Amino acid sequence: MEHIGKLERRLWTSADSLRANSNFASNEYFMPVMGLIFLRHAYSRFLKVREEIIPTLPSRGGKVRDLTKADFSSRSAIFLRNEAQFDYLVSLPEDQSASAAVVRAMETIEEDYESLAGLLPKQEYEELDDDALRQVLRIFNDPALQKADGDVFGRIYEYFLTQFADQKAHDNGEFFTPISIVETIVNVIEPTRGKVIDPACGSGGMFVQSAHFVEAMKANPNERLTFYGMEKNPTTLRLAKMNLAVHGLEGDIQKAISYYEDPHRDQGPFDYVMANPPFNVDEIDAEKMKDDPRLSFGLPGVNKGGKVSNGNYVWMSFFHSYLSDRGRAGIVMSSQSSSAGGQEAKVREALVKTGDVDIMLAIRGNFFYTRAVPCELWFFDKGKPEHLRDKVLMLDARHVFRKVTRKIYDFAPEQERNITAIVWLYRGQNDRFAGLAQEYLSTARDEACETDFTALVAAFDAARAYFAKHGDTEELQAGIDKLKEDAAAFIASAAALSAPSSEVADLTAVWTAMQPVADQAKALIKEIDHLAKLAQKSQEATVEAGQKAAEGKKLLAAIAEARVPLTGDPDVHLTPTGSLKRFRYFEGQADWLLSRFPEGKLRDVEGLVKLVDQEELAANDYSLTPGRYVGVAPEEDDEDFDFEEAIKEIHDEIETLNAEAAELAEAVAKNFEELIV
Repeated sequence: MEHIGKLERRLWTSADSLRANSNFASNEYFMPVMGLIFLRHAYSRFLKVREEIIPTLPSRGGKVRDLTKADFSSRSAIFLRNEAQFDYLVSLPEDQSASAAVVRAMETIEEDYESLAGLLPKQEYEELDDDALRQVLRIFNDPALQKADGDVFGRIYEYFLTQFADQKAHDNGEFFTPISIVETIVNVIEPTRGKVIDPACGSGGMFVQSAHFVEAMKANPNERLTFYGMEKNPTTLRLAKMNLAVHGLEGDIQKAISYYEDPHRDQGPFDYVMANPPFNVDEIDAEKMKDDPRLSFGLPGVNKGGKVSNGNYVWMSFFHSYLSDRGRAGIVMSSQSSSAGGQEAKVREALVKTGDVDIMLAIRGNFFYTRAVPCELWFFDKGKPEHLRDKVLMLDARHVFRKVTRKIYDFAPEQERNITAIVWLYRGQNDRFAGLAQEYLSTARDEACETDFTALVAAFDAARAYFAKHGDTEELQAGIDKLKEDAAAFIASAAALSAPSSEVADLTAVWTAMQPVADQAKALIKEIDHLAKLAQKSQEATVEAGQKAAEGKKLLAAIAEARVPLTGDPDVHLTPTGSLKRFRYFEGQADWLLSRFPEGKLRDVEGLVKLVDQEELAANDYSLTPGRYVGVAPEEDDEDFDFEEAIKEIHDEIETLNAEAAELAEAVAKNFEELIV
C-alpha cells in the first residue's frame, strides 16, 4: 500500500488516454475504465487464491483434479476462465481485437455468475481505439498490483471514483467511504454472524470490509453474513455488485431511493447496520414519507415547501428501526448533526432516551477524498448490557490521524486498533486491551533485540578510511567512535528487556523499562543522520581537493544502503521501517495505551474519552458531540513537527473553511427565501 499514490496516478493517466482516443465524455468512459480495474483485481485475487487451493486438491492416479468455481467461492474470490484472465488479455496477438477479447472476458464472467448478468461493461469497449486499449491493459498489468496486499483495489476504486467525480462524471464522490473509517466501524460493531444492511451502500465498501473481518477469523463470510443494500444511482449499483463479486461475496442490492422505498422490509430486522448516507439532504418530500413505520421518532423539521429541512435524522431513525433486539449499527454522519437544534434535537432526545446510543466518535477533517469537513461516527447497540444502557461513550479522535498526503489523512492500522481497544475497555473486555499492549511491547522488544549495527559501522569505517587520505576526518572519526559505543550500549539494554506477560502490572513494568531504551534509539537515529551528513561533507571536500567523485559516491551509497535496516527506507512514509524506528513506533503505541489507561481499565482521559450518563446528556440538551464532554487534550510536543508543512496545511484549511462559509451563506439565503415565500 505504501507506493499506492504513484500507482494510482499512473493508472489514472493511462486510463484517461482512453477518453482521448474515443468519442466518450467523462461520464461515458467511467464504466469501461472501472471494468478494467474489476478484471485486474479479479485476476489478482484469482492468482492468490489459486496458489492456496492447488496444494489442497485431491489427485487420482497422479492426476490432480481441475479447479472449479466452488473452490474459489469458498475463499471469497471469483473463478476466471482462461479468456478472462488478465495475462491472456495482455498477451493477445496483434492480429486479434483487444476490444473483442475484453468483451468476451466480461461475457464469460457473466455466464458463470448470474448476479452479474447484464451488469459488466461490454459494448463500450467496441468504441475504443484498439491500440489505446492494449496500452491500458499493459499498464494495468503493473507488477505492483500483482504483488499488492490489503484492500488495494478499494484504494484504487476510491481514487478513480474521485477523479471521475472531479470531472462531474458522478455524484460528487458521495458513494465511497474511506477504508480506514469503514474498518473502524467494522472493528467496533464486529459483524461476525447475521444479516447486514446498508441503505446507502454506494460501491459496497461496508460489505467488503465486513467480509474481511470474518476472513480474519478464518471463516467464510458467505456462510456467516448475508448482505442487503440499497442504492439509487444505477451506475453506482453496478459498481457495488462488481465490488461484491470480485471479492467472491453474495448480496441482495436493490435500486431504491431509501427515503421512500424499503425493498428489504421483509428481510428485517437486521443484526448490523452500516452506512455513510448523504449528509444534510434538504429536498426530501415529507408528504411521501410521513407514515413510514421506520420513523418511530417522528419527522424532523419540515419547511414551508413541504420538504424535510435536513435528512440526517431521517437516516438515524431508519437505522435504529432496522436493528434487531441485539443489533448494532455504525453510521458516518455530519459533525453538525450531533448538536442540531429544533425538531432534530427532539428526535435526538428520543433516540438517546432509548438507551441504544452506544458510542460517539469524532474524526477530524480531510479523511475523505472529496469532503474536507470533519465527521462523526454514531454507534447504536440494542443489546447493550443493563449497566451501560443509560451511558454513552464519548470518543474524540480528532487528534488521532496520520498524513497520507498533504490534503488527505487516515488512521494507521495501529491507530484503528487503539481506538478499538478503548471500546474493549468500555465493554469490559480488559483482556483484549492487555493482549494488544502485550503485542506492541513484544514486537518492540523483538525489533530492539534484532538490531544489528555491523554493516553500517563497516560502511562508515570504509568511507572514513578513504576520505582520510584526502582531508581531515577527525569529526567523522569521533562520531563513528561514539556510534560504536552507543550502539553497544543499546544492544545491551535491549538484551536486558523482559518479555511481557498479559498481566497489566507486568505490562506497565516492561513499558517503564523500555522508555529509556526508546530514548537511546531516538539518539542513535539522530547520530546516524548526523554521521551521514558528515560523510557527505567529507565527500564534497574530497572532490574539491581534486579527487574524482565516483569512489566517494559508491561509499556514500553503501552507507545509505546499510542505514535502511536500522533507520528505515526514506521512500516509505506510511509504514514504519528499520529496526530502530519500528522499535520506537511500537513502544510508542504501547505508551499511547498504557499512559492513558495504566490500570488496563476504562477511565476518563482529558481530550480523548469520557463515559457520559443520561443526566449529563440532559443537562447539555442531549448533545452528542464528543468534544463538548471530553474537554481539550493537553498540548503534546511533536518531535517531527514541520513548520513549512504546517503553514501549507493552515492555508489549505483556510481555503476549505472559505468554501464551507460560502456554502453556508448560500443555504442561509435559501432558507430566508423559503421563509419569505
